Order: sequence, then structure tokens, then C-alpha cells
Amino acid sequence: MENNKMPNVPFMVSGTHGGNLQKVRDGRRTFGITPHIPGGFIKIEELERITAVAKKYNGVIKITSGQRLLITNLKGEDLPQIWEELQMEPAVKGQNTVKNVEMCPAGFCKRSKYNTIGMGMKLSKKYQWMPMPCRTKIGVAGCRNACSSIYAKDVGIIADVTGMMVVAGGSAGYNPRVADIIIQDISEQEAMRIVDNILAYYSENAEPGEKLGFFIDRIGLDKFKEDVL
Repeated sequence: MENNKMPNVPFMVSGTHGGNLQKVRDGRRTFGITPHIPGGFIKIEELERITAVAKKYNGVIKITSGQRLLITNLKGEDLPQIWEELQMEPAVKGQNTVKNVEMCPAGFCKRSKYNTIGMGMKLSKKYQWMPMPCRTKIGVAGCRNACSSIYAKDVGIIADVTGMMVVAGGSAGYNPRVADIIIQDISEQEAMRIVDNILAYYSENAEPGEKLGFFIDRIGLDKFKEDVL
């Protein structure tokens, strides 16, 4: 496998939804599902349905690093009924897509310099599940502490007292890479526009399976900045 390509992850489609293949226990395949929870902010009614499903189908709940709840230890044949009972969308609908938009609790945090939750929700609504050359994660944070590991995201926005910072090319996975700072001290509107530019440019020019960070390394950071700015 080339260093700039991501490995495939087993995924089983069951009905209109799917589950990730987990461990085989006593000869029985088990699966995990991850409902879509934008930014990790979940309604009480949704949390209650997740709990009820886990109890009914002998599931195990795991809080993921992507601000979601994984329900694992499930039978493949139960997945269609489980999704119907959850009344929620799956967090992942395809391998090479925007996986999620992670957000810090900026509007509720005393350290926040700007309430970036609204920006994160706009990005989630616009880009969640959108096809990309490789799996892509987005993050937003309300201060330079960059909670939600923004420097490990493919694209990120970080707020400061002087304005927004946009970063790109981070990864904490198979090939770790710290994101590059693309621009600093800009408005919310400018930051959102540049994120749009980055994702469009990446979609149009990267090779299949090429992470954004490795695309930047291949063409050079200076050219990348020039083209997206």
C-alpha cells in the first residue's frame, strides 16, 4: 500500500443502512453502527432511543473520538430494524466522504473567544456525507486551545481575539500529520469561504484515496495557499 493512500475498512450494507464489521465472537459476526450526532450535541429523546436499542439488542455503547456514540456487538440481521427504531441517520454512508464536523462547546465555554458552534453546524449541514477523494474530517474551535484536535483534522477553523484561523492537512490516523496554517486573522465569512475553496480545490485536483495533507505535500504548500486563497 502506498503511504498516501488510506486502507479500506470493512462495511456491510444491510437494507438501506450499514454497519461496520466488528469482532467475530464464537463464530458469529458482530457489527457496530454510529448514528449521526452533529457536533456531539444530542437531543435527550435521541439519547433515550439509543439507550433503549442498546438494551433491547444486547448492544454495547462506546463514546467515540468523533463526538458520537457507537453501538456495537449487534447482529447483522437486526440492523434494519435497529435503524428504524432509532429514527436517526447513520454517521457514515460511504468510505471516501466527509465523515463529521467536530466542535468544541464554544458557546458554553469560559475560554471561548468566539461562539463557533453556529459555524460548525453550517459546515455539518453543508458537507456531511459529501464525496471526497479520501475520508475527510472538519473541525471548529472557539479558541487557540483548539479542542476537538483541530490540528489533526483535514480542515479546521480556530477562533482567536484577532479573528479566525483556517488550517488544513491534519491527520491523526494511519499517517499522522499536523495541519498547516493557511491564513489567520480573518472574519467568519472569509473563513467559511476559504473552507469552501479548500474542499472544492481538493475534490477537483486530488488523486483517489489521497488525503488532503498528502495532496498539499505533493503540490507544495505555497501553491496550495495561492490557489485556495
